[in-house]
Amino acid sequence: MKQSTTPRTRRGRGPARRVGRTLALVLPVVLVLSGTLAVTRVNWSGSPSSSVLAASEAMAADASSRASSRAPQDVLRDRLLWELQEKNPGVALTDLQQAVNGRPSLAKHCVAIARALGRAAVRIYGPSRAQSYARPVCDTSFASGVAAQHG
Repeated sequence: MKQSTTPRTRRGRGPARRVGRTLALVLPVVLVLSGTLAVTRVNWSGSPSSSVLAASEAMAADASSRASSRAPQDVLRDRLLWELQEKNPGVALTDLQQAVNGRPSLAKHCVAIARALGRAAVRIYGPSRAQSYARPVCDTSFASGVAAQHG
């Protein structure tokens, strides 16, 4: 048996082969991650929004809001009571009407919030001045709150 005079190359040991193996391992991972990130950036809800959150940002926002969240009607009531003290009952009633119009789910709480505003207005402004701010918001519940606190 005669030996060949041309040298035999060793397969699998060259730098091109190493680069190829590295790409074969890394490329699918990069493609999967980029595809996953692209899918999470799409607004799948169908509602137009100016900013679309990534899935991880949305989950973090939900977790933080659940941890320190209160019912929307409680937040609204507290904000309106603050406005009643800082500004006047007219501003608070206008904001209550706008909040209910903008978020109809608050309508079932409108009467209770308006009565609370009426009671607070009597404590702060007195019965006659508080009654002067009354208007037909939430079936005149503000006026009934004034009357209940006064009488």
